[in-house]
Amino acid sequence: MGKRIIVGSRGSKLATIQAEAVLAKLQGLNPELEFSLATIVTRGDRERKVPLERMAGVGVFVKELEEALLERKIDLAVHSLKDMPTETPEGFRLAAVTERVDPRDVLVSSLGRLAELPPGARIGTGSPRRAVQLLAQRPDVETRPLRGNIDTRLRKAASAELDGVLLAAAALIRLGMESMITEYLPTDIFVPAVGQGALGIEIRADDAQMGELVAPLNHEPSWLSVTAERAFLKSLGGGCRAPIAALGTLRNNTLHLRGMVADPVRGDILRAEMEGSALAAEGAGYRLAQQMMELGAASLIERVGV
Repeated sequence: MGKRIIVGSRGSKLATIQAEAVLAKLQGLNPELEFSLATIVTRGDRERKVPLERMAGVGVFVKELEEALLERKIDLAVHSLKDMPTETPEGFRLAAVTERVDPRDVLVSSLGRLAELPPGARIGTGSPRRAVQLLAQRPDVETRPLRGNIDTRLRKAASAELDGVLLAAAALIRLGMESMITEYLPTDIFVPAVGQGALGIEIRADDAQMGELVAPLNHEPSWLSVTAERAFLKSLGGGCRAPIAALGTLRNNTLHLRGMVADPVRGDILRAEMEGSALAAEGAGYRLAQQMMELGAASLIERVGV
């Protein structure tokens, strides 16, 4: 490991803030080393007009960062964990998960809270997961497809084009825009994306020194929670088009895991939850997936397609 460590990130404002926070922590722990940030444009950034669910494959915000790791242009990559595929490619490993920021979805709207929206209100979201859960609660509102950075989405929410948007609380919190949140949506109704609110630090699998360097940044409760969530998603099929969501929470040594699978066209939603030992987080994810299969998740996922 050289004296200069290069941290890789996407180039968006949010991604840069996230990576700079990781860099600052590493610098504080290792004042003898020099750290710098390299921003990399991913396919997901380039093709902003294409709905994410229509892009072939997974990892559209990750692959270019992994290529930079492989080519040793960067030493570690900082990802929004929800963007990371559940199958880490050979040659890489998820080395740390930072302490999770609020995982909830939020509504930003000048018309008030979810229950106060008038019939026909136009709510923007780029997430089929959010859209199907919104319509389950308010079938009388309209969802509109939405992509772009947070500033773009908020600008549309304030224009005549939309009456509100659904976003991740963590994004607004990290950007210092928490005051714009109209309502935090309850996780029993709006199950978040797997890993939402957490950052994943990816390194080359054979880089033991880098693993030691980033290990202090790992937040064990967050690691256990997202391990269960990612096992749930992996077991059900991490690359499928069906919206799949999960949230793990720890209380003492008990892990509570909630999962959701949906058909965004028909509006069918399957939900399940369980409790287990935090020490068996991965197994909890697989067990909850099995429960979901028994509720009919396999046929729903097959119907939606891959």
